[in-house]
Amino acid sequence: MAGPATPRAERSGPSSRTVLRLIGGLLALTPVLAACSGFSDAASEAGAGYVSGDGVVVEIPPEGRAAPLEIRGATYDGDDFNSTTLRGAPVVLDVWYASCPLCRVEAPALQAVHAEYGAQGVEFVGVNTRDKAGPAAAFEETFDITYPSIPDSDGIVISSMDSSISPNAVPTTLILDAEGRVAARITGAAEQSTLESLLETVLAEGA
Repeated sequence: MAGPATPRAERSGPSSRTVLRLIGGLLALTPVLAACSGFSDAASEAGAGYVSGDGVVVEIPPEGRAAPLEIRGATYDGDDFNSTTLRGAPVVLDVWYASCPLCRVEAPALQAVHAEYGAQGVEFVGVNTRDKAGPAAAFEETFDITYPSIPDSDGIVISSMDSSISPNAVPTTLILDAEGRVAARITGAAEQSTLESLLETVLAEGA
């Protein structure tokens, strides 16, 4: 007569097959998460720039800057905007939309820097990728934004920027130098101290 069966050793964790399935599922999700958040753009830039508290910052020295951008559009107020008419002074261009959480985080910093540096001739303009006039105006009233924005739900303004901004990477802030060339880019929420430092560098170039 056979003796009692020897009990199997209890397993202390998931099997290797289960672990492999979990890893495969995470890898499958990675492109989806990157497309929704713009993470792939930020991660690829991290090696070329530095990470501030909220975003990835890339500075481009004068000798490495591409051709000047020509950004045209009409603001929510119906005024024509043409970046070529602003040559001779830096321009801060911020891409945003009202329900974007990081856009709400950075809004006070952008307005504070606008209040400080607008008096020095620095121009500010927003490019809104989604909103009609009502939601955009409500956002601007909430955060006391006093610089204009251009609606761009059809993506025409973004496409004119020669791939300087990924459509998925919102918010993104560009600083154009006095010639209209991209001198710096923040992918993610812009911090006040970071913006001020980048602007001081660009302003010093014309001193």
